[in-house]
Amino acid sequence: MPKTKSNNETKRPITVEDHRNLGRINAEKKRSAVNDALQFPTGEEFETDLTQILAGDSEERGETVAIALIDSDNFYHINDDFGPEEGDRILIETGRHIKKSVPKEATVYRIGGDEFGIIFKGEMEREEIFLLLNDLKNSFDVKTPDKERQTISIGMATAFIDASRYAELVRKADGALYRAKSGGHNRVAMAKEEKMIPKTSHYTQDQLQRLNKLAKREGIGEAILLREALDMLLKKYDI
Repeated sequence: MPKTKSNNETKRPITVEDHRNLGRINAEKKRSAVNDALQFPTGEEFETDLTQILAGDSEERGETVAIALIDSDNFYHINDDFGPEEGDRILIETGRHIKKSVPKEATVYRIGGDEFGIIFKGEMEREEIFLLLNDLKNSFDVKTPDKERQTISIGMATAFIDASRYAELVRKADGALYRAKSGGHNRVAMAKEEKMIPKTSHYTQDQLQRLNKLAKREGIGEAILLREALDMLLKKYDI
């Protein structure tokens, strides 16, 4: 005879955690739909590949290594106004446009969400890469269902000039992307030299001593470590 469910086995109410898990599952399905169509390497591979390149001999060989982060402008409203299928379509068309616009030596990645990444490695000068990215942006011709032109913004950073470590180089490119967006969207921005505010009363003496010890142990400047920590904090709170 089939077992009957006891009162303890009845279906329980959906909890907040259930909603979060369902959200993660749906987000993963969305990522998979776009990734399946584009077949681009992912954000994890972007980090692995770039880390290996930076640790290699590109600087000694005189190769240019640069990265670009590309983000759709005001993408949030597309899923809300037209549905997730239209969002997927625009992301797929965006990825295909990026791929056909860069040389074969460049690798295009699906970082996640509406962000793509490119790693350039070779003989192109960074000024040439900037002009190529500007052409890529100008020739982008993807329309929303209401026939409005979708636009993209791009941030670029060059290895061994802007930074030599993965986290710092990506942070520089992300900062350039932020400036491109805050400057009015539909722009390309390059990383720029930063002026740090001196460490004053923002940190305790114990924190500064531990920071100094960490910097010596890792062979990295204190300013770089502080920028990385602040970047992690801003991403945690989605700023």
